[in-house]
Amino acid sequence: MKVLENIISDRGSRYAVSGGPCGSEAEAKAFLKELKRRKKFAKATHNTWACLTDDAPLKNDDGESGAGMVILRMLERDNLRNHIIVVTRWYGGKHLGGDRFRHVQDAVRLYTEDLSQS
Repeated sequence: MKVLENIISDRGSRYAVSGGPCGSEAEAKAFLKELKRRKKFAKATHNTWACLTDDAPLKNDDGESGAGMVILRMLERDNLRNHIIVVTRWYGGKHLGGDRFRHVQDAVRLYTEDLSQS
């Protein structure tokens, strides 16, 4: 499990991104359970995620409407298969509007760039 914390901050909202190998919905649930063992992530406002498995694309917005699809499209574009990416947001009290999608994209981009350098 790779976790990049405090990568984006905007109007009080803070973001982190994490990911790891994942080939099924059961593995995605296990990944999220492991991530949420960290109290900080369990208390997050949103843990939005997506995974492009061999069987089917999987995603969950976790209340951040449309964010799972943003992650999934980026996984498809990069052809990153059997790997889950979770974008975590701690809400800061001010609505971000469309900027929240840009932040999700930036978080995924930071993660994939870090992954390619590993």
